[in-house]
Amino acid sequence: MSFSIIGFGPVGQALARAFARQSIEVAVASRRAPDALLPQARAIGPTVSPVTLQDAVQADTLILAVPFWEHRNVAKILPDWQGKTLIDATNAFGVPVEELDGLPSSAVIARAFPGARFVKGFNHLPAHMLAADPKVGGGRRVVFLSSDDEDAGAPVAMLAERLGFAPVWLGSLREGGSLVQARGRNWAPLIFQDLIKPE
Repeated sequence: MSFSIIGFGPVGQALARAFARQSIEVAVASRRAPDALLPQARAIGPTVSPVTLQDAVQADTLILAVPFWEHRNVAKILPDWQGKTLIDATNAFGVPVEELDGLPSSAVIARAFPGARFVKGFNHLPAHMLAADPKVGGGRRVVFLSSDDEDAGAPVAMLAERLGFAPVWLGSLREGGSLVQARGRNWAPLIFQDLIKPE
């Protein structure tokens, strides 16, 4: 199983730290050339490898950590996303609700990646919390997952466990996903909720 993170801003780097903490190899990519990402990647750890966007999308599981509308440029890289698992860690804060056609923000992104197994996750915590050790006070920090494909959720939950988090399943994108998204300039109720699941 291969992993990549697309987007190497604060959230992408925080997720890379989670992979590095567990010595799990992960490719990272952004609009910048791989050489431009190398200093930050090296500072995070030896299992983090900068690659081109074209190489990053070859991974089995991809985490999307880009500004919301940037997903459209990523989606154009492959004509078909069959066989890929895509984890949406984006937030649509500041995106006018009218631009989403009445859909949850993740459902808008899911439409752009035909064939992908699509899961919303890792988006409700600020970057500094995602980057921190998820083992806290005898428990593990919660990450919320939602999808319209329950079968897609299981391997993502397993990944969250490997990274040290406690995954909590919220259900479909319209129901659960709506609890962890922005609507215009308003945050949903579970955004920024730093919950710890006791061991």
